[in-house]
Amino acid sequence: MFLSPQFGSRPSDEDRQRFEQSNHFNGSTFDNMTAPLPRDSESSGLQAALSFMRGTPGRTPKPGTVDAITIHPDDLSRTDGPQLYWFGHSSFMLQLNQRNFLFDPVFADVAAPHPWLGSKRYSGKLPIQPDALPRIDAVFISHDHYDHLDLTAIRHLIDKAERFYVPLGVGTHLRGWGVEAFRIVELDWWQNATMDELTFTLTPAQHFSGRRLTGQNQSLWGGWHLRAPDFTFYFSGDSGYNTHFKEIRNRLGPVDVALLECGQYNTAWADVHMMPEETVQAARDLDAAVMMPVHWGAFTLSIHAWNEPAQRVVAEARKQNQSIIVPRIGERVDLRSPPTSVRPWWDVRLETITPQEA
Repeated sequence: MFLSPQFGSRPSDEDRQRFEQSNHFNGSTFDNMTAPLPRDSESSGLQAALSFMRGTPGRTPKPGTVDAITIHPDDLSRTDGPQLYWFGHSSFMLQLNQRNFLFDPVFADVAAPHPWLGSKRYSGKLPIQPDALPRIDAVFISHDHYDHLDLTAIRHLIDKAERFYVPLGVGTHLRGWGVEAFRIVELDWWQNATMDELTFTLTPAQHFSGRRLTGQNQSLWGGWHLRAPDFTFYFSGDSGYNTHFKEIRNRLGPVDVALLECGQYNTAWADVHMMPEETVQAARDLDAAVMMPVHWGAFTLSIHAWNEPAQRVVAEARKQNQSIIVPRIGERVDLRSPPTSVRPWWDVRLETITPQEA
């Protein structure tokens, strides 16, 4: 824990002086924007831990159930209009205004500091090898947990990415891993940066941070809002449900496409991870024209069945008349004209949900 680079770096005194400028830093750690909403907890953390150790049916898909559509490098040369490729979990590539953006790239086979400490990637492979990726204009990181900030990915991207946009404190890890300071842009909640006609805003989330057993919340966490002249995009990062989704809508306007956390949930930690029904409500709060669930489909980090997030979020979206897309890993999605029906590839029955139902 003291010597492996996987655990990242601790903030320096100079870092802490910068953090003091944030309203969300209490002098020693970062805090959430508001108190968690009151909930009726159905289970304790101890019960969840025991269930995790015992195992539950369907937590991991059978071999061959989840595959990744291969992305050919030539496919990524077509950058007209906003295009999206999901790599599984919360990793995806967004092509917007002739630029390539990566969000929370995790290239390792296991989202943990050591292969023994986590489940392997369901698909067994990425849809494209990191070396085959095109030049990346910017990498966006939501927070420093292992399933969102991956040392393997950063090492692949050091010579391929122009800029790294991160919440306050996450730059400490990147600099320790060899990324030059001038290529790192650290933001507080509601701060923004621009790239020509594009504006990037770090938005609040209700979560926490830390890569070690001790010293939690030494860096900030958040979501990312991207605004182009004629298109808006939002990625929640990890977050419990709270009033910040409505505030994002009120401050930044409605969203064309929202990628929202939906997976690795449990009632014992519902304050920091949304249940699928809350994911749909977050989309409604954001006034999102189209939503897409992420944070599922790649790794087992909770005790629910691996495909339960998709089943529940699609069912709730149908009830709420919320447009939703659930692409396969590696599938190219044209965000100007996303699919109008959902084909549940995660379900062996493969029933198509009609536009009236989703």
